[in-house]
Amino acid sequence: MFEALGNKLQDILDRVGRESKLTEKQVKEAMREIRMALLEADVNFTVAKDFVARVTEKAVGQEVQGSLTAGQTVVKLVHDELIQTLGGEAKQPTLSNEGNVFFLVGLQGAGKTTSAGKLAAHYKSKGRRVLLVAADTQRPAARDQLEVLARQVGVPVLKVNDHETPQETKRRLDEFLKTDFRDLVIVDTAGRLQIDEALMDQLAALQTELQPTETLLVVDAMTGQEALNVARVFDERVHLSGLIITKMDGDARGGAALSARSVTGKPIYFAGVSEKLTGLEPFYPDRVAGRILGMGDVLGLIERAQQADLKAMEVKKPGDFDLEDLLVQLRQIRKMGPLGDLLKLIPGMSRALPEGFNIDEKQLQRIDAMISSMTIKERRNPKIIDGRRRKRIAAGSGSTVQDINRLLKMHEQMKEMMKVLQRLSGPGGLGKGMKPPRMPPMPPGMKR
Repeated sequence: MFEALGNKLQDILDRVGRESKLTEKQVKEAMREIRMALLEADVNFTVAKDFVARVTEKAVGQEVQGSLTAGQTVVKLVHDELIQTLGGEAKQPTLSNEGNVFFLVGLQGAGKTTSAGKLAAHYKSKGRRVLLVAADTQRPAARDQLEVLARQVGVPVLKVNDHETPQETKRRLDEFLKTDFRDLVIVDTAGRLQIDEALMDQLAALQTELQPTETLLVVDAMTGQEALNVARVFDERVHLSGLIITKMDGDARGGAALSARSVTGKPIYFAGVSEKLTGLEPFYPDRVAGRILGMGDVLGLIERAQQADLKAMEVKKPGDFDLEDLLVQLRQIRKMGPLGDLLKLIPGMSRALPEGFNIDEKQLQRIDAMISSMTIKERRNPKIIDGRRRKRIAAGSGSTVQDINRLLKMHEQMKEMMKVLQRLSGPGGLGKGMKPPRMPPMPPGMKR
């Protein structure tokens, strides 16, 4: 989402970074360009103006620290200010041992129901006993949608009936909790296509009865500046405690997310990064600032690897690396998210990748399909795959014999490369006259 803004900021700071000394004129010219980049990215005008003013004030007459050049010092100031604009230190809802109620509000279509399911999955994985409350009686099938999500997560759901009063909802919730203890209740409330008094009165009445510990506004990042006006109105009526920004994986310009913290004064707790139930991440201002400026997010990459349980990728020996091992590795890596996104978490990689670089996820699915069409015996001993078997595998996976041939060749080259890498990492390394290994060709769909 921040790609266009990130590229512009990085271009500006690259030019500044080459300077060993900066004059006041150079700083102001760079800051003027940064302000234009922020405004083009749909950042709130006041937020962009204040951002540039603060960086300019610190940059002019700034003493260079340590081995940093004047240009690098400006880059650091912009990075630090971005972190503060996004909220400073990362914050998360504080949960007690019991009695936690999350009250989700927002306009229709912002992603409240999906976010409720994602929150349930997130906190269940941390050992919480979660109950979902389907209180959206306005949108057709909203309660059914939440019920489906609850089944997928493996948590119960309490459905609010049509025309049910807030007092009745509270009574039914208390009765449920007496028989089935839950230490986190997540309430999905009704929304409208636009803010109106009826919506606000309904939310305020339900909030008064349920006394939530957190009132979270779900904001669609695609709505731009209008999202900030929505946040102000909701905060005035139901007193927000935090924000969830959805559709951060979309092609929005990112200005609303950058402005939300400054305009509302409320922390961004979570960001929705995909449609999957696991596609909700705690919001870390420093990591997002690093991504915007092309510094990557190594901690984010490590966390994704831990969630995917990459221990399952360990193989016996490089020489025993068979197609079954390749399939396990492929599936485990894909659990971490789209490969294109993973590459951008590596520091400097977003700028190092050639323009137009693309990884076709569908091609990776085809490789999965080809290996899945093989028998266990064929996966463990690819050498037995003759012409007849190749035709069968191709027919079973919807591919061609040429595709099977390319897959088998790629596997052989990967196996050889792993053998060489093992020797290189052992005693002697390259000192015994060995040549560095040749990298295998990119799999189908990965374009340089």
